[in-house]
Amino acid sequence: MKTNTFKINTLIAAGGLLAGALALSLSVPTFAAGPDDSTMILDGGQEIVTDLAPGADSPLDRLYSGWRFRSPETQALQLDDFENPAFPAVDTGETLWNTVEGTEGKSCAACHDNAEVSMKGVRAQFPKWNAALQRPHTMETQVNECRTERMGAEKWKWESKEMLAMTAYVGLQSRGMPVNIDASDPGMAQWLEKGKEVYYTRVGQLNMSCANCHEENYGTMIRADHLSQGQINGFPVYRLKWGGLGSAQRRFKGCMANIRATPYKVGGDEFTALEAYLASRGNGLSVETPSVRN
Repeated sequence: MKTNTFKINTLIAAGGLLAGALALSLSVPTFAAGPDDSTMILDGGQEIVTDLAPGADSPLDRLYSGWRFRSPETQALQLDDFENPAFPAVDTGETLWNTVEGTEGKSCAACHDNAEVSMKGVRAQFPKWNAALQRPHTMETQVNECRTERMGAEKWKWESKEMLAMTAYVGLQSRGMPVNIDASDPGMAQWLEKGKEVYYTRVGQLNMSCANCHEENYGTMIRADHLSQGQINGFPVYRLKWGGLGSAQRRFKGCMANIRATPYKVGGDEFTALEAYLASRGNGLSVETPSVRN
């Protein structure tokens, strides 16, 4: 159907009509590619699970890592630790792990010793319920609790190079292990329900939810991008568009801006609940930290 500038401006002004048109275009994709059938095997021979049957309560028929929706060139970057552009940050994280900071004269290693042993499996469990706080800890809030309560050091900002380096380094120790978010505590179950509500609630000028793209239309090419299921088993990720590492909540913020919604606060209740819910949707997929995405 032909349109003109006047009609387009009218739709934009109407807001709701624009949202309806956009939702219709998403529900009838013009090109669907689906995940590829590549197998992720690291240089050392370790095979990473990127395709898995979900639990009985999952809304998805299969779980697919975001890696399966990337170009062969991007996939290759992640597979090679020497070429993976996130690994300089991992090296920084290792240095920070052994650096003494704060009034207590401690480093991370002072309490946790060798990260390759003590941090193995940690990333796979986060966000994790904290009974004292009555809320889930993300990796970022856990790191900052250790810094302020045990080291007497200042908090790191959420997207600071130090925080991203540390979460990448700690996350690497769980690479290949299955995501395993524990929802057995009633408090955690409530937060997961809150995250589910955020996931399915339409917001913004385009009146869209996370599910519109990542559940109903994954595999579809939208503009120049290949929509994935939005699994977060690889965060923090090195995103080529960013030219650096970023957290899952930075990605949430970007998605909300894309649909012309006012983003929730990074570290706030909504994004923390959403992160916990998304992690639980990917239970069983391997931790890929640090992954590489477009």
